[in-house]
Amino acid sequence: MAAGFKIAEPLEYHMSFLKENCRPDGRELSEFRTTTLNIGSISTADGSALVKLGSTTIICGIKAELTNPTVEAPGKGYIVPNVDLPPLCSSRFRPGPPGEQAQAASQFIADVIESSEMIKPEDLCIDRGKLCWVLYCDIMCLDYDGNILDACIIALLAALKNTRLPKVTINKVTCKPEVDSKERHKLPVHKHPVSTSFSIIENSILIVDPTADEESLSTARLSVVTDEDDRLCSLHKPGGTSLSAEKLQTCINRATARQREIQKLMEKVLKSVKAAQ
Repeated sequence: MAAGFKIAEPLEYHMSFLKENCRPDGRELSEFRTTTLNIGSISTADGSALVKLGSTTIICGIKAELTNPTVEAPGKGYIVPNVDLPPLCSSRFRPGPPGEQAQAASQFIADVIESSEMIKPEDLCIDRGKLCWVLYCDIMCLDYDGNILDACIIALLAALKNTRLPKVTINKVTCKPEVDSKERHKLPVHKHPVSTSFSIIENSILIVDPTADEESLSTARLSVVTDEDDRLCSLHKPGGTSLSAEKLQTCINRATARQREIQKLMEKVLKSVKAAQ
């Protein structure tokens, strides 16, 4: 009976829970789904991480390649994030070139990398004007159940923390780069931005970490990105219902608390990875 009601009247079904200040999966309105993190799972990548946020599962692999810096930024390397939402992760996605949602997610992540200064492009320069690293960050959704932006940012940050770059020297005679894959060093990660996403249902009810069903019913969405210094790195609100200053402040407060939760989780997992090596 409940399953039929959910399909026939999804909004009524969800509202019957939300009026009681809870959600169909038993969570409170401001409660996240269980978050699990696995670091260094792809042995062929220079850094990798797998994140599960409820059923939403995201994997990020980082591949570092040598290239020439751009003329405009001779002393900087660069980072290229790419989000893939394949048909494998949900029936809502079709085969072919990246759809609108995947492109918007890739752009959101590129903006967060830049605004948060998690990686300084100068750190990726090897020889000014001649040689630098480009980090290709491939982020793939394996299972889609809403709120991919938060999961993507956690996966990216954890994969960057796991990245080890080989030592590169320039041969003085040939002027060509020589790569020593045996000797690797950590990538300096300067900031730890974490994204916290909200959905607004029926123009007034604010929930955190929406599922795919909740996202489809929302009248607005908001993602707040903060770092460990409680700095607001990014606010992403693609249209929809306007938000009062009070509600926005509630979102920012929840986001700063979430940043600490995720950073703690990441430190714990990185410690256990180090102990296992």
